[in-house]
Amino acid sequence: MRVRSRVRVRQTLGTAKTVTFLQLIFYIFATVLVGASLMVITVRNPVRAALFLVLAFFSAACLWLTLEAEFLAITLVLVYVGAVMVLFLFVIMMLDVNIAQMRAGFARYLPLGLIVAVVMAGELTLVMLSGEFGLQQAPRPAGHAADYSNTRALGEVIYTDYVFAFELAALILLVAIIAAISLTLRRRPQTRNQSPKDQVRVRKQDRLRVVRMPTSPQDKP
Repeated sequence: MRVRSRVRVRQTLGTAKTVTFLQLIFYIFATVLVGASLMVITVRNPVRAALFLVLAFFSAACLWLTLEAEFLAITLVLVYVGAVMVLFLFVIMMLDVNIAQMRAGFARYLPLGLIVAVVMAGELTLVMLSGEFGLQQAPRPAGHAADYSNTRALGEVIYTDYVFAFELAALILLVAIIAAISLTLRRRPQTRNQSPKDQVRVRKQDRLRVVRMPTSPQDKP
């Protein structure tokens, strides 16, 4: 009996250590995620805000790894951090955001922003204190076997139960791409725009002029 009780105590301690370690990892990455998110909306330089957004995406990917969602974590790092954030940086640089004008309007919209922030914080507090997000209502998912593929499970769910929402999200992304292209094509007086129509219609006589130059003083006409 003593041997069995010791084995049970060891198993309980091992489980407690594992849960404590997961909780520690969660709190670390969650704190980094919240801090990076706050820096995104408070930092003045838009390029630095984009870099803090990269840190926020990476921290969220680490949290997904603790939930055994490896495919979503890798997708977040490769697609958003590797591709979308590079696109964000290019768009920020191409739009040439006027920082002084943005700072001038910050004080004017500050009261409205504080009101919206307080309302959002109150709504989140009411939802979190409703008793629907406890360990009893939403326990940690059980671990899967080594041959489990969350990529296959995610694909089955997306293309069967949520196929309409998936197609709708693709349509929204298409609209966002068209809007980004239209923003980059706006005309500004300082920029020099090319006209493909004039480039195609160009002729040799318009660009080239043959001039006869004398090779020596005796060849002058």
